[in-house]
Amino acid sequence: MQIAITGGGGFLASMLVRRLLESGVAGKPVTRIVTIDLVPCPVQDPRVESIVSDVADPNTLARAITTDTHAIVHLAAVVSGQAEADFDLGMRVNIDATRALLEHARALGTKPRFVFTSSVAAFGGTLPERVQDDTRTLPQSSYGVQKVIGELLVGDYTRKGYIDGITLRVPTISVRPGAPNKAASSFASGIIREPLAGVEAVCPVSPELRMWLQSPDRAIDNLAHALEVDGALLGNDRTVNLPGLSVSVGSMIEALRTAAGDAVTKLIRYEPDPAVERIVASWPNDFETVRARALGFVADEDYVSVVRAHMARMGMTSTAAQNPPT
Repeated sequence: MQIAITGGGGFLASMLVRRLLESGVAGKPVTRIVTIDLVPCPVQDPRVESIVSDVADPNTLARAITTDTHAIVHLAAVVSGQAEADFDLGMRVNIDATRALLEHARALGTKPRFVFTSSVAAFGGTLPERVQDDTRTLPQSSYGVQKVIGELLVGDYTRKGYIDGITLRVPTISVRPGAPNKAASSFASGIIREPLAGVEAVCPVSPELRMWLQSPDRAIDNLAHALEVDGALLGNDRTVNLPGLSVSVGSMIEALRTAAGDAVTKLIRYEPDPAVERIVASWPNDFETVRARALGFVADEDYVSVVRAHMARMGMTSTAAQNPPT
């Protein structure tokens, strides 16, 4: 089985590459993965080809995605804060590149599985206490609008028989390793990741603000599962709200305290940023994910477990975390 992954230099993509190489898809081994990104995929394996290029480049698509490609996972995107600040860049990457990828898949004539990652930013405005599977989208940011357009395109290309598409509305991922990015939700990882490393972190939103979260491990579980879900079970509605955790920022910090001690949480300071709070507060913070769970998608147990999983990934113990480096 051959798979193409856009955004292949990112941490989620590299985790997914490793998972697919180890576990395959629906019992079938993955023999080749081609990644496309402006930075190389860090996974070193003879079955992985990393193409450093623009995802919308026709020559790149022709090289990376052929009639032998069984599935395409589209992770490449301009993130929320950056898409809001640079409208043209967001439109070019989040819409134009997605359309180019879909058109290339259409031209193959092989109807590959197409996994598109959307976001809770698809929602906004007046929302129910818990978002339902049939709650209408009303994005309040350019990023959200761009993601909804991608969702609709995936649905229509599937309806026409060009692809076998599925869109996952992914909760905010926490805890992301590495450096902060330009996503409005970047702090949701920074307030955990940086203090654990002995670095001061700024929280730009109020502790009462709630978020819909998912760990990297569950995100990879769900991305891998999306490659296996029977399209007949999805029917005409190809967009799925993924399960997650509804957690306040204050509760996230308390979970960090539980997992790592008081000294770590003392490295967090509140410094309000109204622009960030406005964007993040417009997103829904709780979902009723009956359909996703019935399809086999999964959520984390609790946020303390998420913090501890990140610590384990970083090779940290609770004792070490309570005495962070200075």
